[in-house]
Amino acid sequence: MTIEELEERAASEQQRQAEFKKRVLTCTAAGCVSCGAGKVVGHFRAQVKERNLAKEVEVVETGCMGLCGSGPLVRVAPDETMYKNVDLEAAHQIFDEHVVGGKPVAAYAVDPKMPFFTRQVKVVLENCGRIDAEKIEASMAAGGYEALARALTEMKPEEVIEEVRKAGLRGRGGAGYPTGLKWSIVRKAQGDQKYVVCNADEGDPGAFMDRSVLEGDPHRVLEGMAIAGYATGASQGYIYIRAEYPLAIERLKTAIKQAERAGLLGNRIMDSALSFRIDLRIGAGAFVCGEETALMRSIQGRRGRPRPRPPYPSEKGLWGMPTLINNVETYANIAPIIRNGSAWFAAMGTPKSPGTKVFALAGKICNTGLIEVPMGVPLREIIEEIGGGTPEGTTFKAAQTGGPSGGCIPAEHLDLPVDYESLQLVGSIMGSGGMIVMDSTSNMVDVAKFFMDFSVDESCGKCVPCRSGTKQIALLLEKIRSGQATPDDLALLEELCVMVKETSLCGLGQSAPNPVLSTLRFFRKEYVDLLIPKLVYEPHEA
Repeated sequence: MTIEELEERAASEQQRQAEFKKRVLTCTAAGCVSCGAGKVVGHFRAQVKERNLAKEVEVVETGCMGLCGSGPLVRVAPDETMYKNVDLEAAHQIFDEHVVGGKPVAAYAVDPKMPFFTRQVKVVLENCGRIDAEKIEASMAAGGYEALARALTEMKPEEVIEEVRKAGLRGRGGAGYPTGLKWSIVRKAQGDQKYVVCNADEGDPGAFMDRSVLEGDPHRVLEGMAIAGYATGASQGYIYIRAEYPLAIERLKTAIKQAERAGLLGNRIMDSALSFRIDLRIGAGAFVCGEETALMRSIQGRRGRPRPRPPYPSEKGLWGMPTLINNVETYANIAPIIRNGSAWFAAMGTPKSPGTKVFALAGKICNTGLIEVPMGVPLREIIEEIGGGTPEGTTFKAAQTGGPSGGCIPAEHLDLPVDYESLQLVGSIMGSGGMIVMDSTSNMVDVAKFFMDFSVDESCGKCVPCRSGTKQIALLLEKIRSGQATPDDLALLEELCVMVKETSLCGLGQSAPNPVLSTLRFFRKEYVDLLIPKLVYEPHEA
């Protein structure tokens, strides 16, 4: 495909969409599908057929629209009215009164001025919930593959890397390593073959950011990977995704086939010298395979167990060759940066943490769902305004960020800016973007036990500190919860946490104690209140 053909197909799709009087977009991401979105789509299509409206009304299955706790969600275009909690009865009324009659149904309509929408800035999620994720033309009509075309025709590989570097993009998988620097290292590394890997092994409890991007806009990730391949000199890409994401896998398979047929993946992309393929590798759901060295072993068909670093993947990765590993959200930021320029991206967020961040907002919060906000936004704004606060009758107690590797941020730090450096100061991390909210009904010892049990189950068992240490920490937490522990047990708990943190082989073990340490730091009284007072014995007189 040439650039001219790309532009022609994009314009043709835009014109096709404009010919419909109404477009009914229904979220068919995993969350809405689980509460009946498939039946809603079926009803809309049956109505179109029954009323002979195929030339006037288009029914589209889209990705996540964000307000996941109120699904199924439906948007009627071009007037952009969104509806929530759409069951079959609501779907019939919406089609009858709005799609046909032209009058929105107030009973199910979502207020577009609610802070959940107005306080967000969509970069990664700009197309999610707005395009047909299974049609490459829909992606093209929304700007898909424009950045790849620009990179191949107007920029040298070094210029692409420099643009990413100037944008200040940091890895969105959790560590926050400068993306441009990582790409530069892979570019300079010597090797007969280089690889680009997308880490889609999203395993944190309560996290669904990467899954939603892949379900709603898979071509954006493919485009970002292809640009990375051009910039680093790689010709082969892999997306490592967990088997628990069947819808994301199917949409990725469809997107890859479409991109190959269009000449946007494969040999001599857009008549350039770039040849780049992408294949899927399905993981079995081991949390440790989110660690990059374990992930590479799994791609190679071996057991997913971490290895010491250095050497780092950028120098010696897959099959001993230089390998670039970024996560889904990192690649999803690449095309907007190339299209709009590094200055545009760097103007958002903070000087040290530019851009936006996608969060999965879950737990004791009114507006559960997927959000995207500028880096550095105060936690209070996320919880109280975008999230709508905690359920009635309760107050905010803590927010868990970074999943099992993160920590709990208490109410006293509600005005904390959400960026890499600020979160570290209070013993938490950004992580991939899971944010679980706890209210005044939550018990923090239970929270720590939940995450520690998760780490125990997911430990690969290779190193003793993680294999045995996390188990002993979990046993001590259970002893405390059951009211059988003494102050000596609490002291031992803290000692074990430090030992596991400082001596484990990989990031899973090194960060596993974080939820315990952060709850001890900010909610120590809840632990102490469960302890048996230390007995003081008087000397026995004969």
